[in-house]
Amino acid sequence: MKEQNARWPGALWIVRHGQSAGNVARDAAEAARQHVIDIAFRDIDTPLSDLGKEQSIAFGRWLGELPAARRPDVLLCSPYVRARDTARLMREAAGIPPDKLPVRVDERLREKEFGILDRLTHFGIQHKYPELGAQRSHVGKFYFRPPGGESWCDVILRLRSVLEMVTREYAGQRVLVVGHQVIVNCMRYLVECMDEEQILAIDKLGDVPNCGVTAYEYDAAADALVLDRANFVAPLQQAGAPVTAAPDEPVAPKP
Repeated sequence: MKEQNARWPGALWIVRHGQSAGNVARDAAEAARQHVIDIAFRDIDTPLSDLGKEQSIAFGRWLGELPAARRPDVLLCSPYVRARDTARLMREAAGIPPDKLPVRVDERLREKEFGILDRLTHFGIQHKYPELGAQRSHVGKFYFRPPGGESWCDVILRLRSVLEMVTREYAGQRVLVVGHQVIVNCMRYLVECMDEEQILAIDKLGDVPNCGVTAYEYDAAADALVLDRANFVAPLQQAGAPVTAAPDEPVAPKP
């Protein structure tokens, strides 16, 4: 339901996709100390695991139990299959007709591009590109850009235009974004006006839970979006769906 606010959305919710087959394959490859993640899909085509589907449905049922005024008016989504399927399953489980809440795919919400490090485990990166591991340690995670890939700064640059669009086109509305771990963290960086040290401190605390929601509500007194909750997983816990939090497929462990 649209609120009387001409500057900001009434709410902004950012959700990470449900557990994917890539998350499962990556964990198995790291545990076996393999160099390459054994998965046949392109990253964009990697589907949800069965557990990821269960998580998406659990979140959707919780969404459907909210008062109508608290439900999203706008649904934005990464083009990646795991995110689109999460959005679709959430909406279906919430009992919201597609014509009432269409999934609006936006490529700016895609996963971070990993370039030549795609599908490599931590062990694979150290074996094949040890110099890149050393460069990443020197430059830092925030600014490191693998050949053919993106840094966090690159992701933030494209998300700035997403946030500008949201404030321009969806002022007063409740906006739900379905994306990836890096999207959640980089949106937090922008909305909360953080610096490199602050967002990396949050990132180091742990991975964003699958189907965890970070929610902002508009505060009229502050004339700003204010953090309401971060990495909220109660909808999964209430439904008895396991909570998972693993890095997305082609990324080395946290320093």
